[in-house]
Amino acid sequence: MGNVNQTPQQNPPILQQAEEEESASSTFTCEICIEPVTLPNKRFKNSNRCVHPFCTDCMIKYIQVKLEDNVSDIKCPALTCDHSLEPLSCRPKIAHQLFDKWCDVLCESAVLGLDRAYCPNRDCSALVINECGGEGNLKRCVCPNCKKPFCFRCKVPWHAGYRCEESGEMRDRNDIAFGVLSERNQWMRCPMCRHCVELVKGCAIVKCRCGIEFCYKCGKKVDHHWCNCRRSSTFCMWIFHLCIVILVLWPFFLLFTAITRKSHH
Repeated sequence: MGNVNQTPQQNPPILQQAEEEESASSTFTCEICIEPVTLPNKRFKNSNRCVHPFCTDCMIKYIQVKLEDNVSDIKCPALTCDHSLEPLSCRPKIAHQLFDKWCDVLCESAVLGLDRAYCPNRDCSALVINECGGEGNLKRCVCPNCKKPFCFRCKVPWHAGYRCEESGEMRDRNDIAFGVLSERNQWMRCPMCRHCVELVKGCAIVKCRCGIEFCYKCGKKVDHHWCNCRRSSTFCMWIFHLCIVILVLWPFFLLFTAITRKSHH
């Protein structure tokens, strides 16, 4: 049996051409900074996609500028090249902080258009996505990373007992503790003076010390002794109206009955 001639494995055309250029001359001119580079390992290589005469320092600055503009798909700076830079191939050449920022920008572009927020905890800053639906309705949220609650609507630590428009005001520890206590006991704030009111028992329509009557269930100011926030309140309103009508018409009914009896006699 004759010997079988084995064909040696050939490198991709792009890498083979680059290796020939490097072997011919170890010096090249960077097309970005237009400076001669004498070290062959300073030539930037985009994995197996493309190789151009760009020095590593210029490419690192190029990547940094693109990430500052929140560009996730970073294209090769060569004018005639449409390839994108591969993050994993660039990882050994760039700093860890720059690579982490690249990963964050890629994740943010992947969830672009979704209802999302960042954890306001400075030691966390994790990306949290609203998976409950109802965009704009989610308020209290617990970060899955640091397990600390925050307001998904106003993007600040959870302001227990305070509205979102009040969350930006400066408060001391006593105010925060009182807000937590108010939320735990489900106290309602007066819509006018913002003082807390506790309902022990009785009707849901309460009167604050400032003189304003409001519904303890929904917190809205009311002009009459009922509220339309629930069906039970609506039913009570109709019963109240019916009682008023009966009280007004009852004397006329008695008078009509008396006249009818006299006419029969």
